Amino acid sequence: MGAGFFHSYHLGWTRVDAGTLLGDLEAAGLRLAHPVTGRIVLDSQDPASPVSGGTRSPVSREQLLSIAGLERLDGIGVRLWVSHDLDVLMRIRRAGPRVAVAEFGLGGLPPEELEKAVRAIRLTVGRASVLCIGFVVDREGATVGTDWDGVVVDGTAGLDRWPDAVAVREDIASGHPQLAALESVEQSPWRVYGNAVLSV
Repeated sequence: MGAGFFHSYHLGWTRVDAGTLLGDLEAAGLRLAHPVTGRIVLDSQDPASPVSGGTRSPVSREQLLSIAGLERLDGIGVRLWVSHDLDVLMRIRRAGPRVAVAEFGLGGLPPEELEKAVRAIRLTVGRASVLCIGFVVDREGATVGTDWDGVVVDGTAGLDRWPDAVAVREDIASGHPQLAALESVEQSPWRVYGNAVLSV
């Protein structure tokens, strides 16, 4: 898996929010169950890692939904299927006391499937069921080393490279030393920055 990614930050994460997000992703074409085997697979690999090596464990849909709200865990990973041989690794983890981030690894997808995955993920963020406070899209993974929690959640971390698009709340945009000086597009409830703003 390469380093391309989509991160989506959510406030007040619960089991209900997790279930809604996963259901919305499935409706947008990223399936939890493998198209051939029907299995749902938890995966401990970091989506940003280019090297395979995580532990995979089959679970039922009910088991996944019971742990995806992170009431007892700090993070979980699951495979989302684009087709029978192409998947996106999604990790949900805590990014602060009241914030969770859904991290999607986009590496290894051919261009057409990559764009389908980006559109599917973008369609699901910001729905009323989960309060999305920001997101980052980097198809090539050029900013994989950036402290995105520090940018999107805290508004304090610096950027030395730019992703395709980054969206933050208005208060973060106006208080961040770099973002405050840049032009952005308003897509309520965010300010969105980057070359690919209109494509996300």
